[in-house]
Amino acid sequence: MYRFFFGLSRLMAVFGGFILSALIVMVCVSIAGRSLNGFLHADMVQAMVPGLANWLLDIGIGPVNGDFELVEAGIAFAIFAFLPYCQITSGHATVAIFTDWLPERPQQFLRMVIEILFAVVLIVIAVQLKEGMDSRIRSGQTTFLLQFPIWWAYALSLAGAAVAACVAVYMAIVRTVEAFTGSVLIADDLGAEH
Repeated sequence: MYRFFFGLSRLMAVFGGFILSALIVMVCVSIAGRSLNGFLHADMVQAMVPGLANWLLDIGIGPVNGDFELVEAGIAFAIFAFLPYCQITSGHATVAIFTDWLPERPQQFLRMVIEILFAVVLIVIAVQLKEGMDSRIRSGQTTFLLQFPIWWAYALSLAGAAVAACVAVYMAIVRTVEAFTGSVLIADDLGAEH
């Protein structure tokens, strides 16, 4: 079971990383296009090479249309895509000042409580995203510039949130078994500590 959830989490993280990388490239292209567009409109360039400047402007040199709309939708998905991997590898940042001195069993109990709370919160988030998506489908809302339906962004985020919720429930079950048996089923040493 662990292999399935770990593989699914890793796949989501890779897909989220791909989307995030594409967004970074798009933002860089948009910023370069916006700068070049401003340069081509400059009086000096229009005076020196008006034909070339106007030709470049006519072919569409400028910012990516709707870049902020794409970034908004893509970043939301990327965040939810990274959550399952973070959850299954115990990658959430922890501050263990008050718990490092505790024996192993109370620490296992604390990990169980935290995983259960994470699972509840991620389930609530997924349910709310589903309700938000249904509302956007009914209203027919679209983005301002690109005119794509807003529910598409909700659907992408919901996919990531649903996987995150499933992984969180799995981890809550694992940590509960660990707390009541005293065994270690999944190592907790992969997390980030601050």
